[in-house]
Amino acid sequence: MKKNWKKFLVGTLCLLGFLLLLGKVNQFEKVPLISTEGQSYEKAIVTKITKDNLAEDGQRYGTQEVRVQIKSGAHTGEELDAVNPSGSLFGMENCQIGSHVIVIVSTTGDNNVVTVYSKDRTAAIYLFGLFFCLIVCVIGGKKGIKAIASLVFTGVCIIYLMFPLMYQGVSPIGITIVVVLLSTLLTLWLLGRVSKKTASAVIGTVSGVIIAAIAAILFGKAAGITGYNVSDIETLNYVAQNTHIKIGQLLFAGIIIAALGATMDVGMSIASTIQELYDRNPKLGGKDLFVSGIRVGRDMMGTMANTLIFAYVGGALSTLVVNYAYNLSYNQLINSYVIVTEIMQGLSGTLGVVLTVPITAAAAAWLVGNKKMTKKSLVQPIYDDSDLENEKYLYEGTESDEGLDEEF
Repeated sequence: MKKNWKKFLVGTLCLLGFLLLLGKVNQFEKVPLISTEGQSYEKAIVTKITKDNLAEDGQRYGTQEVRVQIKSGAHTGEELDAVNPSGSLFGMENCQIGSHVIVIVSTTGDNNVVTVYSKDRTAAIYLFGLFFCLIVCVIGGKKGIKAIASLVFTGVCIIYLMFPLMYQGVSPIGITIVVVLLSTLLTLWLLGRVSKKTASAVIGTVSGVIIAAIAAILFGKAAGITGYNVSDIETLNYVAQNTHIKIGQLLFAGIIIAALGATMDVGMSIASTIQELYDRNPKLGGKDLFVSGIRVGRDMMGTMANTLIFAYVGGALSTLVVNYAYNLSYNQLINSYVIVTEIMQGLSGTLGVVLTVPITAAAAAWLVGNKKMTKKSLVQPIYDDSDLENEKYLYEGTESDEGLDEEF
């Protein structure tokens, strides 16, 4: 009871300290980059279609005039005339009576100019998020609840710690590594508590992420890629001129964040496997545990590598399809900033994931086994159907030291 009270006290103090840190970090004024005076984004419902823009050929041209009832802000309850641009990126494609929309209310004196900004997607986002949390909790049980808690913590760290410090001039790469460390520590602690398994997973995860960052920086220098070779560099330059954000490091900080999930998955899986093997047979030596971890990791390398590559390809799919449609030559395509950047992100992230395997396996074999890496024959469990019910395990040496040396 006394031990639990101490844990609760330490946890409470850590939480309060973290909240105080967030409060201190966020005590600054943002530089206004655009004028928003007299302008607000409010929820509204379409009550009337004043003028439609549907042509006889079934296409919509120009703007749609509607009447909306404001549901938030200073004009709540008022019915105002609005214009719907019906664009692909701005406005709503087809306003109908009862449509929930977000409108821009621009007030100048006694005049209000109302424009439909987009469909109100708030309900869909909340419902889908709730459904996601429910599924994770139902399937994962207590571990699922902890996973949601760690996800929320990571989001809070990114929004209220990483972004503000970047805005104030802190190195994006440095603060990203700090956020990765905090997220890894909490996530793996929630899943595995304070244990050798958790420590091994943390060592492997953080090492893999740092390796991914170093690989990206080295690749970038060799290929002449910097953080300024991105599609929205004009906007970033304007932001950098008015703030202290070091935009040159944002590209590499993004690679670190993107690699975190996969490396954490690999690190925890390898550490858990080695812990389980040791629990089943404490006679296993450090070398045996390391070899088993490597073998499990080999099966994971391919899938995790594909996960990262597919994620980057999916993010740049529109650009890749456009390049394919224009039938660009090989030399032009392979040397374009967009393609080289995607290759850099994919390869560096995957390299971090792959090297997480031996690092985690070595850390777990040393910490969990608590023995030196001695040459012992690999002992493998043999499962007999009649023994599974009572969890009886027989062991026999199946490989010699020479075989292991040849394989590794």
